[in-house]
Amino acid sequence: MSKTSFRVNQSYNWFNSGSVIVRMYFLNYVPFTFDDLAEGYLYDRDIVEEADKSRCYDLEDVYVGSQYLILESCHPCFDMIDIENIDELPEDLIPFFNEEDLRG
Repeated sequence: MSKTSFRVNQSYNWFNSGSVIVRMYFLNYVPFTFDDLAEGYLYDRDIVEEADKSRCYDLEDVYVGSQYLILESCHPCFDMIDIENIDELPEDLIPFFNEEDLRG
């Protein structure tokens, strides 16, 4: 039996009906959380261009994605899962997944 491995992706997206840009985090393309950006991000052309090319998300999208991952017992904030690219997780989750003694 093979062990399922998950992949984290992140992108800059417009959020909250296009009122702000955030860094969205996805587990196998399911949104599960986001980070607010530092002041002045609208002056960064690369961030704005990426957000313009990406889908706009709302809090409900994150809620629905998180609920799905929780029901499937694979939410990175709550479940110990095998993630291929730990370095793509939000900064506050990386130490949790780097602790070998917690992962077994």
